[in-house]
Amino acid sequence: MKSIIIAAPHSGSGKTTITVGIMECFRRRGLTVAPFKVGPDFIDPGYHRLVTGLPSANLDGWICPPEFVRASFAHHALNADMAIIEGVMGLFDGFGGIADEGSTAQVARLTGAPVILVVDARGLARSAAAILKGFAEFDPSVRVAGVIFNNVGSDSHERILREAVGQSLPELKVFGCIPRDDGLHIPARHLGLLTAEEHPLSGEFLDHLVEVIRDRVDLGLLWGAANPLGAPVPRAEPIPCQTLGGSVRLAVARDEAFCFVYEDNLCLLRRAGAEIVTFSPLRDERLPEDVAGVYLPGGYPEVFADALAANTGMKESLARAVNEGMPVYAECGGFIYLTRGVTDSAGEPESLHEFVGIFPVTTRMLPRRKALGYREVELAADTIIGPAGTLARGHEFHYSEMEEMPADVERAYRVRRGPVDLGMEGYRYRNCLASYVHLHFGSNPELAAAFVARCRSFVTRSRV
Repeated sequence: MKSIIIAAPHSGSGKTTITVGIMECFRRRGLTVAPFKVGPDFIDPGYHRLVTGLPSANLDGWICPPEFVRASFAHHALNADMAIIEGVMGLFDGFGGIADEGSTAQVARLTGAPVILVVDARGLARSAAAILKGFAEFDPSVRVAGVIFNNVGSDSHERILREAVGQSLPELKVFGCIPRDDGLHIPARHLGLLTAEEHPLSGEFLDHLVEVIRDRVDLGLLWGAANPLGAPVPRAEPIPCQTLGGSVRLAVARDEAFCFVYEDNLCLLRRAGAEIVTFSPLRDERLPEDVAGVYLPGGYPEVFADALAANTGMKESLARAVNEGMPVYAECGGFIYLTRGVTDSAGEPESLHEFVGIFPVTTRMLPRRKALGYREVELAADTIIGPAGTLARGHEFHYSEMEEMPADVERAYRVRRGPVDLGMEGYRYRNCLASYVHLHFGSNPELAAAFVARCRSFVTRSRV
């Protein structure tokens, strides 16, 4: 099994498009490609899944312990011919300015995968070699194998770039030079690219992308540079917690409105004894039969507010489950769905789309980002995902804000951003726990075990 990391000096270089194109090229050659994404992003993995047919796992060395990152990589890549990891931001960008926790470089060391840099060549000529030299020599433990230049202006521009690299950095390979092409852009919105659920890449787009990659990237050279795994990676399930006996049915919302979920969260829940049953709050009239718990992940409920508000059957089914004491865990968009509803940025009452109404506040969309970054959570009380004192990590990213939650609604999380105390969050009503924070259960696999155990207890109580 071979592996590479597609990285870049900075965001916006074209990593996602080129990564998807390379994945599709190797898939069309009959290879099984295991996709991965560095960092907490949910949107890029959706496109990876679309072209490879396999779920894309997030690898993040700040959120999860290094041993979990290695084990997750080994687990998801086990039967693949090639693992392709898309980086995040710049190669060395992570949690802070000193260490590289959470960076693509850290994942390169943990997996042993060589790095292919995507460099946006717009406005660059010989200076591109200086940029590459800095990245290649900055950390000797990270192996930069070569470069793909993007947005190359002409054949003459390509010649200059190749000459500069060949003269200054002969050990680095130029794997390709991709010309400027407006036809290769994926549409975007406030949280990033449009999701694969909303904007599945057309056959025409993929055909054109494959044609460009095959014509402009030396895939044979790239295959040769993708060395087998160099780091000692455990060949095991990425779940250090003990499997609980028996299975319980856990309903997980998965549709265009709720598609932001870590793949390893689902793996850990299955390992803990959950049978994952997906449902659509957009289209289904009620929760699936015989479920013992509900997981409402993040997404874009505001984009689909009309349809969600009109589906009164699902709203009533969810409200009934919560009031009966069923364990319900909701994050970000799922949390918003459990409030009274969502309004536009002006907050006008006539713009309200009514949602489930478990939490007595409304959510207002904002024109600018409200929160972005890593979060560490300590449970301040016993909850459906663990006892008081439990620690977990994740991230927060949203363009919305809620009215102040009434004081009589319990706060179960103490939230921190590095050394900064962000106060109390994580709201609980009966066995329903909701927060803006997307927790990665790989940061503490006991979260999944605790959630499934509470679902099992709910089934037992219901049968008494």
